[in-house]
Amino acid sequence: MESVNPWAYFLSYFWILLFFIFIILPIWRRYLLSKAREALIRQLEEKRGSRVITLIHRQESFGLFGIPIFRYINIEDSEQVLRAIRMTPPDMPIDLIVHTPGGLALASAQIANALVRHGGPVRIIVPHYAMSGGTLLALAADEIIMDPNAVLGPVDPQIGQMPATSILKVLEKKDLKDIEDQTLILADVAQKAINQMKNYLVWLLTQNGMEEERAKNIAEELATGKYTHDYPLTVEYLKSLGLKISTDVPEEVYKLMDLFPQPMGSQVPSVQYIPVPYKTNHGGKS
Repeated sequence: MESVNPWAYFLSYFWILLFFIFIILPIWRRYLLSKAREALIRQLEEKRGSRVITLIHRQESFGLFGIPIFRYINIEDSEQVLRAIRMTPPDMPIDLIVHTPGGLALASAQIANALVRHGGPVRIIVPHYAMSGGTLLALAADEIIMDPNAVLGPVDPQIGQMPATSILKVLEKKDLKDIEDQTLILADVAQKAINQMKNYLVWLLTQNGMEEERAKNIAEELATGKYTHDYPLTVEYLKSLGLKISTDVPEEVYKLMDLFPQPMGSQVPSVQYIPVPYKTNHGGKS
């Protein structure tokens, strides 16, 4: 009878173990993490009687060298958030938890439009920060709920990597004959972008009942390059503008943020909600 080499058994089990550790275990961990987030979202929804949606972006690292990949609001995010809003009854409150450095103006505007047109109360919850496009979403809400140390950011347009308002400064510093055609074209686009953003902010803010004069003042503050694009706008400053700000962030939101760890080597969904239609008897938007 042929003898069996014990090392063959050992190597077989060893490769099975490696397969489990490197392939199965990460998948299982992601599954458990997703279920834990879903359970906490459900708990928060039952507590607040609302549809809870998360829009959470973390910096991620990929590859052997840990090259950082920055996540931001994109078209895929807007499609998912719009789908979640469509699946929510018109009179049901929405709690959108936002943690983002910003993103595409088109995607942010699409989400903001859907939020401001939703019939029920819309609350934006900011546990840490919501810059640029994230601020646009906050301005579409009936109420902004922020951690006392959380911040929003200016929404001044950026042309490529340059602030639109800084491009316009070139026209003030040089004679027209000394300015290149390309710079003149950029300046024209920059002026249009600023005007468009100011008009859009006024429309967005007045949709929720803000008086037009105050909306114009806020648009002037946030969209014209008064501050650098990454300047942190605090709770106190935002209140001074006349925005409705609360600092009563539910404890479940902080626990939920703990379930969005900064991952290594794989992405987590930035938009998540319970994917079923809801029915409610809640009243409409106040």
